[in-house]
Amino acid sequence: MKKILVTPRGYAKYGQEARKRLEALGFEMDINETGKPLPREVFIQKAKESTGIIVGVDELDKDLLAQCKDLKAIVKFGVGTDNIDVDYCKEHGIQVGRCLGTNSNAVAEYTIGMMFNCARFIVSDAMCVKNGGWDKPTGMELTGKKLGIIGFGNIGKQVARMGYGIGMQIYAYDAFDIPGEALKPYKAKKSNPEEIYKECDFITVHVPLTPETENMISDEEFDKMKDTAILINAARGGIVDEKALLKALKEKKIFACASDVFTSEPPAKEDWVQELLGMDNFILTAHIGSRSRESEINTVNRATDVMIDFLK
Repeated sequence: MKKILVTPRGYAKYGQEARKRLEALGFEMDINETGKPLPREVFIQKAKESTGIIVGVDELDKDLLAQCKDLKAIVKFGVGTDNIDVDYCKEHGIQVGRCLGTNSNAVAEYTIGMMFNCARFIVSDAMCVKNGGWDKPTGMELTGKKLGIIGFGNIGKQVARMGYGIGMQIYAYDAFDIPGEALKPYKAKKSNPEEIYKECDFITVHVPLTPETENMISDEEFDKMKDTAILINAARGGIVDEKALLKALKEKKIFACASDVFTSEPPAKEDWVQELLGMDNFILTAHIGSRSRESEINTVNRATDVMIDFLK
């Protein structure tokens, strides 16, 4: 019997009906129900026995894929495929799919939430109170501020919708041309990274991690930003140069940064990383931007649809 390996914990929690759909088509389901990531050696062994894989963050590199002789299809339980050797898959006829749009609203809401957090010291002040303090910092409002969105795909457009609803001025950039009708609902200005870095009060990043976007925000970019600027990265670790970020925060080149991602997840125990994590004007969460109940259900259903389409 052909086997489908499913590693994301969200599928185990919300995918019972979807599982039945695949089993009705004759597939044996091997779903990670441990509530924890699979150990690497366990994942490798299971992958080698699979016809299809619905994968979260597990690494599907060339060496592993070469051992998967029966593998026909991979579906990313999300959008980013930086953990999958897509070129190898193309060369060897392994279909690769994604779940576009299923978590866009969740990530956008996270992004806006972190903008409020940074602007109003919500996290740091709550921790201060928990530790017995009663500081009353003065923050800034979002209304009327300039919001620069780097990456104007599904998530970027949702961020624009929410930011425009708050009363922000929207600046939008994408590597691909943005048609006027995509800008019109938010009265957004088609922009470029240079203008966004210099002009915007809030900057959010929604691009994939590629060789072109790796460390795309580093020392030079921080030097261009306002010292009141707030940066949000809910995309991928490695897009923002984290050592340059630490320097920018220490030297007050920007006001604050919130990130849902890091180059190494969880972060390494290196001294400079711990220094960054300890700063009041830096917030790091454990890659939870897409983790809402609604987006998990959406992604379960989309991943199942794509897998069925690939293997039918």
